[in-house]
Amino acid sequence: MKDAIDYFFSSVSPFAWLGHRQLMAVATKHDKEVRLRPVNLGGVWEVSGGVPLAQRPPVRQRYRLIELQRIAVFRGLHINPKPAHFPTSPELADRTIIALSQAGRSPAAFAFAVGEALWAKDRQIADEAVIADILGECGFNPDVVLEQAKSEKTAAIREENTKAAIAADAIGSPCYVYKGEPFWGQDRLDLLDHMITTGREPFRAL
Repeated sequence: MKDAIDYFFSSVSPFAWLGHRQLMAVATKHDKEVRLRPVNLGGVWEVSGGVPLAQRPPVRQRYRLIELQRIAVFRGLHINPKPAHFPTSPELADRTIIALSQAGRSPAAFAFAVGEALWAKDRQIADEAVIADILGECGFNPDVVLEQAKSEKTAAIREENTKAAIAADAIGSPCYVYKGEPFWGQDRLDLLDHMITTGREPFRAL
């Protein structure tokens, strides 16, 4: 069985969205499966020391706005660094991604569309009607998928993903884990690509 890339992220994360297509391109290049594993980002931060945006020093908040614009241009995407509906809850979107995976459907296009809705189209991804619209736009049956997304099972899987991310030393969103080695941030995708290309053994904390 070929090794898979575990993709720990939150649907509300702009950096996950900005790196999403590049991650999928790396996976396609190397014929690797990507397991999309949405997490409760607050739970990850409790262990890694991360804090919500409003609690960060002003200098870090300003730098983040520059980074978002810079990365978007680099990735060929349009972004609104201060979208109309942020911060917002990613839980329904996260659980919808899990529901699609559980049904054996690829959630990759939906996950990208959710990020685009929030960060480029000023849509409220906490709104069930918006999620239903995006599901339909991606070719899924919204009623069927949302029924599963709102089940206790998807909530439990999201918490399992959060625990797995913490165990893998994920610091925030996105974090890509390959053969046990974590790569935090979309700007580490070239290093992930290099690891797979060269076939080197994973690095471990000493």
